[in-house]
This record gives sequence, structure tokens and C-alpha cells, in this order.
Amino acid sequence: MGQRTQAAAGCLVALAGLGAGLAVWAGRARGRVHRFEQGPDWRVFVVELPLCVVGGVGAGALAGALLHRLFRARRAAPPGP
Repeated sequence: MGQRTQAAAGCLVALAGLGAGLAVWAGRARGRVHRFEQGPDWRVFVVELPLCVVGGVGAGALAGALLHRLFRARRAAPPGP
């Protein structure tokens, strides 16, 4: 795999992690932003959104690094008989 392909794959994995983090946040934040007879809960935006986004990107980057190691180890292994 070429260097450009690896860079593009890394960016795509990070974007997939970002999307997963946003999806998790959206599922958890539903109904908690505006509660009945209360003002908005700003912790949902200030604390939980950045944590889910950073966690998603981190998980995506970790998954990409593990896949890269797995494929590199398979390529370096000697062929069987």
C-alpha cells in the first residue's frame, strides 16, 4: 500500500470515528437538552459533545493503527509450504 493510500485510509478511519462519536452523542443527548419546565442543560454541549467526538476519533485512530499492524505483520510473515 502506498503512502498516499495509507494517509487517505487514516483520514477515512478518523472521519468514521468522528461520525460514530457524533452518533453516540446524539443518541445520548436526545431529550436531555431541553427538559420540561427547565432551561437548557449546557453540560450536554460543553462536556459530553467534545468527549464523544474526541473519543470517537481516538477509537477510530486506534482501530486504524491496529489494522495497519495486523496487515503489516501478515505481509512480513514468510510464505507457508
